Amino acid sequence: MRRIGWAIALAAAWLTPAAAQAPVSAPAPAQTSAAAPVATPPAGTAQNPGKPDAGQPAVVPGTTGHMIPTPGIGEPDGRKGIQDQVTPIGEEAVGFHNNWLLPLCALISVFVLGLLLWAMVRYRRAANPTPSRNSHNTTIEVIWTLVPVLILVAIAIPSIRLLRHQYSPPPADLTVKVTGHQWYWSYEYPDNGVSFDSYMLKEANDPTRQANQRARTDADGPPLLAADQRMVLPAGKVVKFIVTADDVIHSFAVPAFWIKQDANPGQLHETWAKVDRPGVYFGQCSELCGARHGFMPIVVEVVPPAQFAAWVASKGGHMAGAAPPPQSNSPTAAQPTPPAPAPGTRPAVQQPATAQD
Repeated sequence: MRRIGWAIALAAAWLTPAAAQAPVSAPAPAQTSAAAPVATPPAGTAQNPGKPDAGQPAVVPGTTGHMIPTPGIGEPDGRKGIQDQVTPIGEEAVGFHNNWLLPLCALISVFVLGLLLWAMVRYRRAANPTPSRNSHNTTIEVIWTLVPVLILVAIAIPSIRLLRHQYSPPPADLTVKVTGHQWYWSYEYPDNGVSFDSYMLKEANDPTRQANQRARTDADGPPLLAADQRMVLPAGKVVKFIVTADDVIHSFAVPAFWIKQDANPGQLHETWAKVDRPGVYFGQCSELCGARHGFMPIVVEVVPPAQFAAWVASKGGHMAGAAPPPQSNSPTAAQPTPPAPAPGTRPAVQQPATAQD
C-alpha cells in the first residue's frame, strides 16, 4: 500500500504543468507619467453630459418648442380621476368609463350590499330558529346565471367598438418613430428628416447636473416631467407613432392622449393620436426599465400647422413631399468624381472589413 501511495504522488507531480511550477515573474514597474484624468459624469445621470446645452441659443419661453404649459391640462394636478382627454379615442374611452362602467359598478355594488343586509336580517337566528333545508331553486339559478351574462354582453359591445376605433386608425398625416433607451427617448420624423434625443431637465440644485446642462424652470413643466427637447406635433393632424426600444422594455405613455404602448427591443408597435387643442402634454415611461426608470419624461407640444412647419425648418428638416434643403457644407459634394477605369482593366472592388486575421 505504501508503494501505491508513492506511485500516486509521483504521477501527480509529473502531471503538474510546468507553468505552475515556474517562479512568478516580478510585476512590471508602474509608469512614471500618469495619464491625464478623464472627466466622467457621476453614475446615473439621465441627461447626456456631452450635449452642449449651455452653448445653445437661449430658450425663449412661449416660442415653438418651449410653449408654457397650461396648469391642469396635460399634466398631473392631484385629481383622483382621469386627466382631461384631448384625442377622439380618449374622449370615447372616458365617456365609456364615466357614463357606463361607473354607474353599472355602483348599481351592482348597491344591489349586492342590499341583498347581503336583507339576508342577515331575514335569516338571523332569532327570526328563523328552524332554518330551511332547501338546496336548489331553479328560478334563482337561472337568474344568477343569465343576469351576469347579459351584463358582460352589455359591457363587451362598447368595449369592442372602442377597440375597433383604437386599432383601426385613419390615414396618417405624420409619422414619428419613438425609441426608448436607458434612460431617455429618441424621436425621429422619417418624412421630414428630423431626429433628436430627449433628456429630463434636472433641478438647479441637483448634484448630478453637469455644468453644461440647462436646469429646469417652471416654464418647462413640473419637476421630473420637463425635458430639454420636446416632441412637436401639428394640431388637427393624424399622427402615427412607431414605438420600439434598443435595450430593455420601455412603455410610451401620454395619459391625455389615452396612449400607453410598450416599446420592445426588436419589435415595432404602432399607435396613433389626433390632437386638436394646442398645448403641452406630459407623460412618462410606464414600464420598469432599470435604476432610473422614473427619470424618462415624455413632453409633447402641439402647435398650429404653420408653426410646426417653421419648427421643422429650424431643425434642418423639410415638410413631407418637399425637397430637402441643400447641403452647402456636405463633404460628399466636395469629393471629386473618381476617374473611369482604363480599358482592359478590372475596376477595384472594396471588400468589407472582416474579423479574420
